[in-house]
Amino acid sequence: MSVYWEQHLAEIREQLLMMSGLTERNLGQAARALMERDGRLADLVESEDSEIDELEKRIDERVVTYISTHGPMARDCRFLITSSKIASELERIADQATTIARRARDLNRHPALKSLARIPTMAEAVQGMLRQSIRAFVERDTDMALEVIGRDRLVDSEYKDTQHEVEIAIMADPATTGRELNLLTVAKALERAGDHAKNIAEEVFYLLKGEDIRHTGGAFRQS
Repeated sequence: MSVYWEQHLAEIREQLLMMSGLTERNLGQAARALMERDGRLADLVESEDSEIDELEKRIDERVVTYISTHGPMARDCRFLITSSKIASELERIADQATTIARRARDLNRHPALKSLARIPTMAEAVQGMLRQSIRAFVERDTDMALEVIGRDRLVDSEYKDTQHEVEIAIMADPATTGRELNLLTVAKALERAGDHAKNIAEEVFYLLKGEDIRHTGGAFRQS
């Protein structure tokens, strides 16, 4: 492989890591905007979303250019396809961060709720999943990727608990219905972000092992 094409692959990897860093930061800032009632952070999340969208486009353009002009070997082809899919998952996580920021802004206009249910726990767990899925990519660690996939069930469980707590809060004080539903939207956004982080981990496993473990319900083992 020529030095030019090696640099091309390196740039795809660098842009993917840059995109993951921005996405992780946006998700964290969106959660803080809610928990700290900080409208400035909510605005910042929305303003930075376009940069993440642009990075996804650049990565896809580089992937298409490489495939169409270079005729990559199977290993490189897998890296290119995986990079494009990871970029797409990161963009979707960033979209969920924007949703959280908008709901946080709405909630911050009104008196604080007595409880944020399981939102703080969910936010910490999902941020950890995202961080670890990218670390698995960087360190080429399939065990780490599998751990992320397993943790998704915990986030799903926290979401169900949040649904239950929101229902109880609304029954106790119907005047809070609008605010509680905003909170439930945040919980759903976090649950979806967790799904996307899990998807990244599955793509990392495919990249490293050449085995597609999507839709297996966790019924897989490393060879």
